[in-house]
Amino acid sequence: MGKYHFIAIGGIGMSGLAKYLLEEGHSVTGSDISDSKYINALKKLGANVKIGHCENNLPDDTDVVVVSTAIKENNPELIKAKKMGMKIYHRSDLLEEIAKTSQDKGKIFIGYSGTHGKTTTSGLASFILDKAGLEPSFVVGGVVPELHTNAQHKGGKYFIAELDESDGTIVKYSPDITVINNLEEDHIDFYKDGMDSLIKTFETFLSHKKEGAKVLINADNPGVNMLKGEFITFGIKNADYVARNIQYTKSGTYFDVYYKEDFLADIFLKISGMHNVYNALAVAASLAEAGENLDCIKELFSDFTGMGRRFQKVAEFSGIEVFDDYAHHPTEIKATLEAAAQRYGKENIVAVFQPHRYTRLQSLWEDFKSAFSNSSRIIVTDVYAASEDKIEGISSEKFSSEISGSEYICGTIEDVARKLMPTLKPGNIVIGLGAGTITNLGKYLEKANGELTCK
Repeated sequence: MGKYHFIAIGGIGMSGLAKYLLEEGHSVTGSDISDSKYINALKKLGANVKIGHCENNLPDDTDVVVVSTAIKENNPELIKAKKMGMKIYHRSDLLEEIAKTSQDKGKIFIGYSGTHGKTTTSGLASFILDKAGLEPSFVVGGVVPELHTNAQHKGGKYFIAELDESDGTIVKYSPDITVINNLEEDHIDFYKDGMDSLIKTFETFLSHKKEGAKVLINADNPGVNMLKGEFITFGIKNADYVARNIQYTKSGTYFDVYYKEDFLADIFLKISGMHNVYNALAVAASLAEAGENLDCIKELFSDFTGMGRRFQKVAEFSGIEVFDDYAHHPTEIKATLEAAAQRYGKENIVAVFQPHRYTRLQSLWEDFKSAFSNSSRIIVTDVYAASEDKIEGISSEKFSSEISGSEYICGTIEDVARKLMPTLKPGNIVIGLGAGTITNLGKYLEKANGELTCK
């Protein structure tokens, strides 16, 4: 068994890989700038984690040091690792190794990818296979409901993974079954030529496909249709796997799955929105292609309550409900707010948007402006820079000024909550949108409500 050290072990992706290794029997150490629930879970499994970064955190007998794209060259642990000649893996290298080892052991590797939906699809597939008693192994980018984890190592025949395209490392993988949910312009800091760069990266990824591997694509997505090759398709109209008879209700969504005119299963989802019909259809199609009988597992779709940070209810008080959603791209925001409006009514939706990265806000400025039509109020907070420098002329205040009825609130998310709370009314559905500190909005609103009640 190997000895692995993770620099910045507490993130959702890194912690999942660390947990997988611990369950596989490896020794894991790590460090991060602050504690977290993910770190505490790893400690319970035997990981030795230090808070703060210094060279003494890195054991001299470490076999592999694992880093993410966010780790800078001046990190003292990385400097020591290079000085001592240790093997250094990007987190994608480790996932690639885990996937290949799984395939060598006879597991079917299913990889879910695309600009949006890869966390939900990989999590839903993992959830269904686990609840079906098939003991899948998986590493995904969110906490799977009921399983209460983002990764597990088990003895079943499946290995499920979310494949991240944000830094181009997706080209390293070669799944037995690949799902491409959609492709849209994003991560402009890496894809300098926009869609052209993204399509070239995915074409390189697909060129590594081994003989007999299958690729499923969303036939309704213009970006995916720019790819060349032989694909299995899923969609709402003209595709191999089709969702028909879609019905939205307050309790959830119903639809039927057909394969080339043959009825396969009727599915009910508790999670709302057309985007989740596509997500569920992608999972249904991929599991059918893997050999599973949809009619035998269809009931499990209705038990799925959504991934962590995907329209997740985080607080409820004084007749107000607060949801947390990771949406940080215009398409994701539109989908979340549309689903919320279908269930709760547009007039009740209060969208609180924390732009994520100056480069994304700059490149998708006009698209963001049109993303909030299914909300009655729009609150814009300061940009979450994610280590980026400011860009002249790009700010939340300016962005808010260009959207009719939008309000800009400056300061920390706790400051935002204190200013927002007195203006909320019973029946409001508050949705925090973004990939940064906006995730804390619920707890701060609840705290601010308590302070108001005590006065």
